[in-house]
Amino acid sequence: MIDEILEDAQDRMGKSIEALKNNLTKVRTGRAHASLLDNISVEYYGMDTPLNQVGNITVPDARNLAITVFDKGMISAVEKAILKSDLGLNPQSNGTLIRIPLPPLTEERRKDLVKVVRNEAENGKIAIRNIRRDANSDFKSLLKEKEISEDECHQSEDEIQKITDTFVKQVDELLSAKEAELMEI
Repeated sequence: MIDEILEDAQDRMGKSIEALKNNLTKVRTGRAHASLLDNISVEYYGMDTPLNQVGNITVPDARNLAITVFDKGMISAVEKAILKSDLGLNPQSNGTLIRIPLPPLTEERRKDLVKVVRNEAENGKIAIRNIRRDANSDFKSLLKEKEISEDECHQSEDEIQKITDTFVKQVDELLSAKEAELMEI
């Protein structure tokens, strides 16, 4: 029973780390990557469709993105969707291809992005601590129902704390790596 709770908590904490990694990749650094446009959707035949389903996104070099739209009539809609996004990008089309130059990040913008990254990391830590709290409450309920002894309960709480510390350390490592990546020019 205790092992199941610990294993479940560890799985959920691992998923929290994966979610944090996913959120951090969406924060723009100085380099171009196709996942910058993952959250943009375009109205396509009356439905909001993810941008990567209406065109092929490529990265020709470190400072540019290129989108080849499958339906040439969608080019203006794709440009509008990119302009409306909060990414601050300015698409330029030349008939069949949309080029998106990434402007260099200013020092002020870099500092703002570091704040965003720190907030994401803190949210990740909160999620991990919530999982620890859930596991501890499960241990307490098992103790209350006399399914485990007090010693087993304390040992389990110590074990879940060690697991939590490991995952919080991973969050800190991800945060410092992303901060370094953002602040490099």
